[in-house]
Amino acid sequence: MNSNEMNEILEKHEIWIFSRGKNGEKADLRNAKLEDAELSGVNLRSANLRGADLGGVDLRGADLNDADLRGANLRGSNLRGADLRGANLRGADLREANLRGTDLKSASLKGADLKGSDLKGADLDYTDLSSADLSNADLRGVDLNNADLQDINLTSTDLPESTFIIFGEKYFISICGDYVRVGCEVHSASEWRQFSKQNIIDMGDDWLKFYSRLLDIIDFYCGKGERPEWLKEENND
Repeated sequence: MNSNEMNEILEKHEIWIFSRGKNGEKADLRNAKLEDAELSGVNLRSANLRGADLGGVDLRGADLNDADLRGANLRGSNLRGADLRGANLRGADLREANLRGTDLKSASLKGADLKGSDLKGADLDYTDLSSADLSNADLRGVDLNNADLQDINLTSTDLPESTFIIFGEKYFISICGDYVRVGCEVHSASEWRQFSKQNIIDMGDDWLKFYSRLLDIIDFYCGKGERPEWLKEENND
């Protein structure tokens, strides 16, 4: 695709966005070969880029909010400061990509390949990273409190300070600062220690058996704290 064709697509897409779909045309770049395109700062919000080849492309500051990038090749791309809120990046190749300061809030990166990527300072609030490969990636300065990290590969990953991923337990457990995610439940360490017996029962059939073990894990990583009275009484029986 030459630059004139690309510029025409971008112009029509921008009209489509600002007219709320009444005029212009939504960008359909499925499987497009865009490795030579100049796309820094472009507006491709909600565009269809599924399977597109964007390897090594400069996308700094681009608006890709809600874009469909499933299976796209973004290996080595520069996405620094880009807006990828709500974007669908399932199965995308983001190896060695620059994602510093990128807004990935509520984006889906399920099963994406992020080996060696730079995510320092990225916004991963409510981002789905389940089954993603983040080996050798840099996540320093990232808040992972609300990110889905289940079945993630974190081999040799630089994690944020006070962040721990615990494998081998009955439920997936991640600890980010004072916040502890167990399966789908996210609470502060102090909140976990204050739950009533009924609160724990309401979480699921196996939680009562696991709760004491969970508090041991929280004590180890977050510092020792008090157990609820009902649990103390049961342990003394």
